[in-house]
Amino acid sequence: MRQLRYSINTTLDGCCHHEAGLPPDDESMAFWTRRVADAGALLYGRVTYSMMESAWRRPADGRWPGWMGAQDTPFAEAIDAAPKVVFSRTLDSADWRADLVRGDPVDAVRRLKEQPGDDLLVGGVRLPVALVDAGLVDELELVVHPLVAGHGPTLLSGLGRRVPLELVDRHGFASGAVVHRFRVGS
Repeated sequence: MRQLRYSINTTLDGCCHHEAGLPPDDESMAFWTRRVADAGALLYGRVTYSMMESAWRRPADGRWPGWMGAQDTPFAEAIDAAPKVVFSRTLDSADWRADLVRGDPVDAVRRLKEQPGDDLLVGGVRLPVALVDAGLVDELELVVHPLVAGHGPTLLSGLGRRVPLELVDRHGFASGAVVHRFRVGS
């Protein structure tokens, strides 16, 4: 059975909004590039899919935008090429190497986990709550940045149950960010 990992950047106070001021650095970009490249599929809700597509989809002319630095291009290449599954009841289509799922995400992810292939990676804010609540997430991987945002959406807000975790890996980056990987208990 495929494993499902929820991986996300967060601040010390649990804010996981992309505008929280989490500065990317070479180490974190290399980390995220590996994560995305190794995933069998990226699972996103509508909001996260749209945000990621607007930033990381290869432009029609094939050239990456000028704002991208050398550390951004490998990540852009990896996420652009990655298969994606988008869960939305409102999108008409999803064409960035994506399959659109309109039905219940819990049932769909349960079926995806049973299929052969590489492990799955879920990102975003709301979709992971439903998947953790349903007991479908096998690992949480948090890149905790040395920053207090003070506002914004927080990690797993609205979760309906207590979730025991076992720390299986921890390592830091020169920036002060620390990656914590936990196995989800029952």
